[in-house]
Amino acid sequence: MTKAAAITTKKEILVTGFGGQGVVLIGSILGQAAALGDHRESTQVQSYGPESRGGYCCSQIIIDDRQIQYPYVRRPDILVCMSQTGYDKYAYMLLDTTLLITDQDLVKPIGFDRDYLSIPATRLAEEMGRKMIANIVMLGFFSSVTLAVSRKSVEEAVKDSVPKGTEEMNLNAFKKGWDYGAAMLKGREKKAAGHAGVAS
Repeated sequence: MTKAAAITTKKEILVTGFGGQGVVLIGSILGQAAALGDHRESTQVQSYGPESRGGYCCSQIIIDDRQIQYPYVRRPDILVCMSQTGYDKYAYMLLDTTLLITDQDLVKPIGFDRDYLSIPATRLAEEMGRKMIANIVMLGFFSSVTLAVSRKSVEEAVKDSVPKGTEEMNLNAFKKGWDYGAAMLKGREKKAAGHAGVAS
């Protein structure tokens, strides 16, 4: 593997939201999926605002094929925002190369003039009867559009991480997010192909 290729294996991921949304669980599941399922190096750290519930919280995940020397995200490849407060606090870290993913109904990325991806994760969770699984819907969407970790590894980590008896519900939430992401990407590909056809 060349040095350039090795560098591209690293993913720095920042997931933000407010306390009670399950942001830290997203990070924990991603780290476990990368390490135990995909056999890669991973780290996960979290931080909270002054209020544990309602205040901002953040989960930082780094995934790499090489040993990770520093566990904190400095140059995010992906920024996932599940609350406006989270976006407002961490928007300054957005780079030209950062992929922004938001909860469509809860985050308005004011001042962000590039393309980004969004899913109404909380609304979809409410339609499934459990608002609390919005984080798993978002996890499914994230996994589908980024392929940062394998689907099988994440699903296994979900089953290991959620309360006993809720595995099926959470896996359904994950699938809901995954399918939403897959449909979105397919729609974008068709649109791009259409534009290319018109241009030619």
